Amino acid sequence: MSSSAPSALPAIDLRRAKYLAELAQGTERFHAPRRESCPWCGGQRLRVRLTAPDVIQGKPGTFTVEECEDCAHVFQNPGLTPEGMAFYHRDRDGYESPPARRLDRARVRAMLHIPEPESWLDVGTGDGDFPATAQQWLPYTSFDGTDPTPRVLRARATERVEEAYVGHLTTPGLLGRLRGRYDVVSVFHQLERAPSPREELKAAIAALRPGGHLVLELADPQSGFAALLGKWWPGHAQPGQLHLLPQTNVLEAVESQNCTILTTDTCAPHTPTDLATAAARLFSRAVPADTPWRATPPSVPQQAARVALTAAAAPLRLTARAADHALAPLIRRSSYSNAYRVIARKNPQP
Repeated sequence: MSSSAPSALPAIDLRRAKYLAELAQGTERFHAPRRESCPWCGGQRLRVRLTAPDVIQGKPGTFTVEECEDCAHVFQNPGLTPEGMAFYHRDRDGYESPPARRLDRARVRAMLHIPEPESWLDVGTGDGDFPATAQQWLPYTSFDGTDPTPRVLRARATERVEEAYVGHLTTPGLLGRLRGRYDVVSVFHQLERAPSPREELKAAIAALRPGGHLVLELADPQSGFAALLGKWWPGHAQPGQLHLLPQTNVLEAVESQNCTILTTDTCAPHTPTDLATAAARLFSRAVPADTPWRATPPSVPQQAARVALTAAAAPLRLTARAADHALAPLIRRSSYSNAYRVIARKNPQP
């Protein structure tokens, strides 16, 4: 007489057990000690800009964002430990959409005024979406990529980049392999996620050959949307955004590294997603999905309520998206633009 083996637990139940075991130890251990000074200028006049939950995945925890009153640098304080970074960045696939292809096309067009580069390093390339688009205009350029996650290895496997490096540029040993190798280094919305943005910026410039070009894009902490939408503004995006850098600070830092600023732009880099993203994250907070980090699965009535509310909220989310795009031509030319671009050239050593 045979007996059947017990059925395997659903994957989400196994993941829930793993998360609950981690969360049983509390989330305080994911935070480093609070800084008493600004990581950019060292100033000690700090003020709380906002507190926020995990607006991306809804994992337990609260995050504080502070602003330096001396240089206006904005940063998560206390920051996350490496263990905290691993916890809050796990399972992020599917929660954040890659940049629209039209934005990547605009980034390439912004660089077409220079001779076609032989070598280009895309910092924080992820799955290699930008190099894949850029190769349509620059077929003779060799693209390499770095990323703090193994996604860059997928980019190499799909031939979107030729060489792939896992880590930040400041990862020990990495810059030594890349120093002075590239005609162009692009850093699109990655300084905000780097543990040490000033050092990451220095490393990006060090990877350039003399005469090479640096192109940066960053969220603008002085955007009107930052104040209007608060913790729901896409640029704040806790816990992913560790830093927000005012344009003035970035320009000074780039020039201090023997570079000449060629152009700055707060118009073209604006991404019309502020209202739609804020609405989606607010809804997800109010009506959470069934995720492994929830202590208990939602009941049948709760699941039915989520389905009904999702349908009811659809017109609001569509309206927010339509408003983002309808207002974009005006927003781009106003103080509500949510991003800026800097292009600089590295000067020969004197």
